[in-house]
Amino acid sequence: MTNRIVAYQGEAGAYSEEGVLTAFPDSEHLPLQTIRKVFEAVEVGRADYGLVPMDNSQAGSINETYDLFLKHGLHLVEETVVRVSHCLMALPGSNLDDLVEVISHPQAIAQSEEFLTSLDVPVRAEYDTAGAAKRIVDDKLERTGAIASKRAAEYYGLEILAERIQTYPDNYTRFGGLSRDARSLRDPTKTSLVFGVGHVAGSLYRCIGAFAERHLNLTKLESRPRAGRPWEYVFYVDVEAPAEEPAMIEALSEVSEHATFTRLLGTYASGFTPR
Repeated sequence: MTNRIVAYQGEAGAYSEEGVLTAFPDSEHLPLQTIRKVFEAVEVGRADYGLVPMDNSQAGSINETYDLFLKHGLHLVEETVVRVSHCLMALPGSNLDDLVEVISHPQAIAQSEEFLTSLDVPVRAEYDTAGAAKRIVDDKLERTGAIASKRAAEYYGLEILAERIQTYPDNYTRFGGLSRDARSLRDPTKTSLVFGVGHVAGSLYRCIGAFAERHLNLTKLESRPRAGRPWEYVFYVDVEAPAEEPAMIEALSEVSEHATFTRLLGTYASGFTPR
């Protein structure tokens, strides 16, 4: 992956960057402010790959990411899982009792709700966890804390006031690698797809049954509203099998018979969940 440019949402020190370091070692990094900009950067060729958050073990699916899959013709070619361990940090010499505000990404704030409730200070949303840490340094914000990773604290020279402040200790985010090329970066073991069904009795049952009848395990099944079509839904599915497997080829063919549309998002290697 040498000299490959990989786009991700956030600033240096973000959890997304940790995912890039794992999935795309020895690559150049392109930090961007939004997930949408990551999709766009890959689509127009500013970046060779993108890494976007797909699911969090506490918060569930990242809806923006899944909606963008339908708007852009990119392929999932990699998966990596990052352990999320939030720290509260501030300028060196700060004291926990002196804080008058805490800033971070909305999900980090939600995931640290119990700790923040006990701290009893106002919170303010930022676009990124590492971005919150960077803002404290850039704007010299005294008596302000940021929720971000330990790596972000080290990167920006902030002092950690509290560690592992997330409400649930087992907190992971799954990231997907985007490419204009459909080829997986490693031998695929998993497939993601999206399909739609009409208002026909049993159509969803038949689509899901195509996998069950072939003993193909679904690790995700989730519906999302279909943009521009009120009361119509699309279904995102992850299957524990590569798309080239004969049983998967048969299942996908059968799904296409009952669905209003079917799109293969990608076939790729499953990411390892760190302990």
